[in-house]
Amino acid sequence: MPPRLALAPGRLTLADLRQACEQPVRVALDRRAWPRVAAAAETVRRLAARDEAVYGLNTGFGILARKRIPRDELAELQRRLVLSHAVGTGPLLPDAVVRLILVLKIASLARGHSGVRRPVIEALIRLVNAGVYPCIPSKGSVGASGDLAPLAHLSAVLLGVGEARLRGRVLPAEAALRRAGLKPLTLAAKEGLALLNGSQVSTALALAGLFAAEDVFAAAITAGALSGDAMLASDVPFDPRIQDVRGQPGQIKAARLLGMLVRGSAIRRSHIDCDRVQDPYSLRCQPQVMGACLDVMGFAAGVFLREANAVSDNPLVFAREGEILSGGNFHAQPVAMAADALALAIAEIGALSERRIALLVDANLSTLPAFLVAEPGLNSGFMIAQVTAAALASENKSLAHPASVDSLPTSANQEDHVSMAAFAARRLADMADNTAGVVAIELMAAAQGVEFRKPLATSRRLQEAMAAIRKKVRFLGRDRFMAPDLAAAKTLVRSGWFRQFLGFAAQPWAGP
Repeated sequence: MPPRLALAPGRLTLADLRQACEQPVRVALDRRAWPRVAAAAETVRRLAARDEAVYGLNTGFGILARKRIPRDELAELQRRLVLSHAVGTGPLLPDAVVRLILVLKIASLARGHSGVRRPVIEALIRLVNAGVYPCIPSKGSVGASGDLAPLAHLSAVLLGVGEARLRGRVLPAEAALRRAGLKPLTLAAKEGLALLNGSQVSTALALAGLFAAEDVFAAAITAGALSGDAMLASDVPFDPRIQDVRGQPGQIKAARLLGMLVRGSAIRRSHIDCDRVQDPYSLRCQPQVMGACLDVMGFAAGVFLREANAVSDNPLVFAREGEILSGGNFHAQPVAMAADALALAIAEIGALSERRIALLVDANLSTLPAFLVAEPGLNSGFMIAQVTAAALASENKSLAHPASVDSLPTSANQEDHVSMAAFAARRLADMADNTAGVVAIELMAAAQGVEFRKPLATSRRLQEAMAAIRKKVRFLGRDRFMAPDLAAAKTLVRSGWFRQFLGFAAQPWAGP
């Protein structure tokens, strides 16, 4: 039985959202939401019965908003809206992201400003609870007027059109609805528009990228500490006095984590009086670089969490005043810009990690065997592993180009500035996967380097990390087929083990 997700509209936490992203859940909506939902739906019904034009109720959409629709065609208007907008393309979004989209759409509609009836929200809840996930193509949204195409594919399933996945099997929409105990819906005034408008796809993709970045960050902090010990680096740069006089919160926390990890290392004690004055920046400036990444992650998380709790469709219903107001909450510029910032952090985590790998394999700088293997020449060791890391880090530099600075007008220039939030957020998954590969290579290389320092031992905490690595990847005594080793180490990075290891019960930027 999936765990219960108590959904209080407007009060979702990042922990709630991570849970919905990582595993199936059973949504239980706060009962206090229903009176607000009913009041908004009644406001829509009442205004739709009048003669005056109200956008989204009895008009066309976009540039066609000047077209009045007869009262007896309002239900057909909503159906045609959904079907005409379901023109996405590309690979399907993964079930985890679709589940998160559904949770976000439920939370938004249940705020009581969208004007949908209770059965529409209950149908979405049933989909989540039955594990029925609409098949949503990943491409086709410009992140303005909402994520129209992907949300139309989601909404079409409610009408019995399209396809959905159930336990990995693709079913026709009507068959999938039956598995959830549902029949195709007939939408009332404004309901199709409320389902299609909104930034839920962009936000779900951004949150999935954030959660992946958290796991990669924790692994990279651990890898950086392990690499430093393997290369006889100083821990003086982690001294809190250095961080305090600058005052950057992420830097302070990153230095504290790094210092905690290396504390008590016999390897460190063995060279405490050596004549090396300074280490390369990828070792010495870890608090500054990783701390900056941590601060950016915290900023992005705040934007994504606010958007997850937001009402982002249009027009909006204010039942107390009996009004429907047309605005622009569907424009996902906040998500786009925050996703662009997060992309920089993900790229920099990988870039710094790759530079440490380059140091580790360079015998002139590391004082370790060339390419971290005995009999270099006969063995190539980590030579091409570092090349792979370089390829991944370089790819991320291109992917980090900001998406939010781009805009192409749509809908006959009615929608003349768009956010590109969906792409800004979607590429985060590829970037996090690339950086996970880089950090996985560093963990393997750093563990190899530490073993070459025997009989000296690293710190107790880093020995714990070494044990976790060695459960996945054994010491490289001679050349072997390394792709399975990389895959296993990457799985460890993506698993969240390092986040738990460092005590990130919440988010890595939270707490002292």
